[in-house]
Amino acid sequence: MPQEFSPRRLVVRLLALALIIGLAVVAIGSLPGLGTLRHRFAQIDVALFLVIGLMKLCSCLSNVVAFRNVFCRTMSWRFSYDLGMAEQGTNVLIPTGGAGGLALGAWALRQGGMPAEHIGRRSVAFFVLTSIPNFLCAAVVGPLLLLGVFPGQVPAVPTAVFTAMAWATMIFVALLPRLLGRISPDQASGRLGRRLRAAAQTLSNGIIDTRSFIVQRRWQAILGAAGYLAFDIAALAFGYAAFGTSLPVGPLVFAYVIGQLGGLIPLPGGIGGTDGGIIGALVLYGSPLPQAAAAELAYRAFQLGLPALLGVVSFVRLRHTLEGSDSPAAACAGLAEESLAT
Repeated sequence: MPQEFSPRRLVVRLLALALIIGLAVVAIGSLPGLGTLRHRFAQIDVALFLVIGLMKLCSCLSNVVAFRNVFCRTMSWRFSYDLGMAEQGTNVLIPTGGAGGLALGAWALRQGGMPAEHIGRRSVAFFVLTSIPNFLCAAVVGPLLLLGVFPGQVPAVPTAVFTAMAWATMIFVALLPRLLGRISPDQASGRLGRRLRAAAQTLSNGIIDTRSFIVQRRWQAILGAAGYLAFDIAALAFGYAAFGTSLPVGPLVFAYVIGQLGGLIPLPGGIGGTDGGIIGALVLYGSPLPQAAAAELAYRAFQLGLPALLGVVSFVRLRHTLEGSDSPAAACAGLAEESLAT
């Protein structure tokens, strides 16, 4: 097992995350200048606050559905849940922009008997598929905001820039298999060259697999990826509702998508980077700062805490499964060989 995934390290990271959240609660409750924020939390609707958790749970489960359908539709739901949830917990506890969860999944599936090449290309496919809704939201909602279809405060320059970046990224990824296909095998000389060639081939095959999921209407994978984003945005919307406020849907969706870019900063749980990104984006798109901060903090309590807690429990169960069975993913061998032949 990779050392960073050892149970001891994950528990330490979970405790560190709990300490950071605890310090944030103490700071909100005691520091001067945060009276407005304290007043808002005193007025919170507890029922709607719990709905935030429900929406986040639905988001996590949607991710598991997409994970199982992308990697192997014949894996047991228990193994799929434990692995998918452990990945999400790892992404919270190990800040690597989502790479930590994919690395854990690759290790577990390899231990479970799945071929490495299949794991590689489907890891790429899963990452691309679950990223498409984010870029699609920015690419579609951005122009609608600029055209005034959605009401709300719309800063033209940032909206146009992020919309153009979303379109450029989607076009680049769509063309990437063709660009990588121009790399001649003769150019891959030496050990490093062969590894780069193999990595390029895996990346290309993963994007092609993603395209085939969409063309073949693999609805569990598609709806799982879409639900992963939609329920998360709904959790943020209920964060506003819990304090008796709201933000128009267009600015809310666009601010959420661009604010998540702060999570690329390698901080534990994205704390600071994601929070600053989302709050800053919400304010930029018309939300008063106290409302944005209160809604985002309520949302983040579940967005961090729920995957971390469920992920650690799933990780323990996953280790037990791998120790008790030689190949829990062996049922996928036939499907893997079929995908490698395409």
